Amino acid sequence: MLADAVVVVHFAFVLFIVLGLALIWVGAARAWAWIRDLRFRIVHFAAIVFVAGEALAGIACPLTVWEDALRAGGAGESFIGRWTRRLLYYDFPEWMFTAAYVVFALIVLATFVAVPPRRAAGRRRD
Repeated sequence: MLADAVVVVHFAFVLFIVLGLALIWVGAARAWAWIRDLRFRIVHFAAIVFVAGEALAGIACPLTVWEDALRAGGAGESFIGRWTRRLLYYDFPEWMFTAAYVVFALIVLATFVAVPPRRAAGRRRD
């Protein structure tokens, strides 16, 4: 059960990165103010830089390691856990994932420049 919870958190992290970028683009086109929130944008950028950095360093994702350790202990898999794993994990060479993460990080960086974040009006320091 705990392994399933870890894979769901892992999937939510991936969704935050992928959907976050899509929402930034849509929000820029629709003039949504929240997509320019500096804190959101920094956390979003840091998340993909962390993933790309892990991949470049050859470090396995801590959530994957934790889930694998829990499953090795005989943890079963629920319906939600099974389908989340199918959506999250693919059987491709490791270099393809590393390249994809780095390219995605560069796209997020370019988006950071093309759709710059702003500080909230009430949080300005004089």
